[in-house]
Amino acid sequence: MTSTEASGSGQITRTLALLWDSGPRPSRGPKPGLTLDRIAEAAIEVADSEGLDAVTMRRVATQLGTGTMSLYRYVPGKAELLGVMLDRVQRPTGEPVRGDGWRGALETMAYEQLELNRRHPWLLQVNQARPVLGPSAVEGMEVMLSRIRPMGLPDRELVSVVIMISGYVDGVARTQLYQEEVERKTGLTDDEFWAAQYPVLERALASGRYPVMASLAEDSFDRGFDHFGFGLQRILDGLEHYVAQRDTK
Repeated sequence: MTSTEASGSGQITRTLALLWDSGPRPSRGPKPGLTLDRIAEAAIEVADSEGLDAVTMRRVATQLGTGTMSLYRYVPGKAELLGVMLDRVQRPTGEPVRGDGWRGALETMAYEQLELNRRHPWLLQVNQARPVLGPSAVEGMEVMLSRIRPMGLPDRELVSVVIMISGYVDGVARTQLYQEEVERKTGLTDDEFWAAQYPVLERALASGRYPVMASLAEDSFDRGFDHFGFGLQRILDGLEHYVAQRDTK
């Protein structure tokens, strides 16, 4: 699942105008009632069901039951539409925070982002190194930074904390999606894949060349283990230690 699109690759001023609702509004058109929100929702539906590559102005128009040219009255092209799509799916949910304080806020952010990637796997195909910030992105950062400000860290470190958690979540989500994708493409279940390797690996471990690997408990690679939760808690433990150290200085 390689990156196929980059946010901010269209006309930045036009994308900003669309995001902040300051762009021109069509006064008439061949499809009365068509709106930017409806176009974005249709594009998201296509991306969710068929992948980001399937999102074209023609395909979105078909989803809406209208002509392709009618869409250009609202959005210049796919690059700008992608900016609107990203902002729409990343609207803050308003879900209650898991746990107390800044640690609970970061844990909530992590699980919400993991679920967002599961609902919209195409998000991981978008290079968001240079995002065009719309209302949802700014509101999300406003909410998150206000919740973790009690950490007492400098502003640049607070931003770095958010980037750290976000990067961890995306990495885990991408691995999970890769696993699902390869199973669909090969037709091999995870159990079948590892069963095919077992005889060779068993002989290799019995050879004495890999004593540490051979000594591992049988459940060491248990797929039911919550690697995401374990890793997240250790990151939060590290941050808690760092905050405590700063408080004692």
